[in-house]
Amino acid sequence: MAAMENREKPENPENRDGQEQLDEDLFELYDEYCHSSMARRDFLARAAAIGAATGVASLASCKAREMLPNYAQSERVPFTDERIKPTYVTYDSPGGNAGKMRGYLVTPAKQGPFGAVLVVHENRGLNPYVRDVARRAAVAGFVALAPDALFPAGGYPGNDEDGKALQRTLDRAKIHIDMLNSAKFLQAHEASNGRLGVTGFCFGGGVSNYLAVEMGESLHAAAPFYGRQPDLNRVGEIRAELALHYAENDPRVNENKDAYDAALAAAGVKHESFLYPGTRHGFHNDSTPRFDRAAATLAWSRTMALFRRRLA
Repeated sequence: MAAMENREKPENPENRDGQEQLDEDLFELYDEYCHSSMARRDFLARAAAIGAATGVASLASCKAREMLPNYAQSERVPFTDERIKPTYVTYDSPGGNAGKMRGYLVTPAKQGPFGAVLVVHENRGLNPYVRDVARRAAVAGFVALAPDALFPAGGYPGNDEDGKALQRTLDRAKIHIDMLNSAKFLQAHEASNGRLGVTGFCFGGGVSNYLAVEMGESLHAAAPFYGRQPDLNRVGEIRAELALHYAENDPRVNENKDAYDAALAAAGVKHESFLYPGTRHGFHNDSTPRFDRAAATLAWSRTMALFRRRLA
């Protein structure tokens, strides 16, 4: 009887509040780690220090390690899936960081041509999560290209820690040109029907917005995930239809969200802006605890609906 009473004892509200605050602090630290030059060891040390302040240093360290990407859990479509044909391609990129680019091209196994979807990675190169997203797009019936912005510097190095450091060494304006050239390569590919969409995550979301401005009527649809907004003075140049996906708890990106929505509306750009309650920056990335399955599923279904409507 005593054991039963122990199991049913209510949780101490102070402990619960402390856990919630610890989680909040760690998520904020992880966001800083992802978007700065902070090294992994410094991230873990600062996480332990946050925990030490409340006497739970070991717990904080454990939680921090769990926040680091686990790509084994993010694979949804294996590269051996019989519905797709994945390969790597190299192509010219005049004006970019090296004049050449490399990307992960995935076509449906059935007969084309297909609507084309550019998939743009975060600020750390073409990691396994983004390659998997390209395969998901191909399973949905599109020819997908996921370019690796790090190719001019040797390519994605196999881990995000080195990847984000490597990306910071490249000229960002030239990365944008490399992505523009990647979009043009994909649109002209023999498997493409000429109608082009773009989606991307974090840095890639910002690139999606950039391409919407830069490509004008050549781009037919864009679905940025928590991406920085473009120059609002150029919003009137957008001809693509947009589906804008935002996390609720993402003040860094959301700072200019409303201004962007207003500018799009004033310019008559067809768009929808979605804010996903309770989510954090990176909620679509299923390799970290920021992943929100319900929000990611809904955002992806909205993205695919947009692409089916505009790229057919």
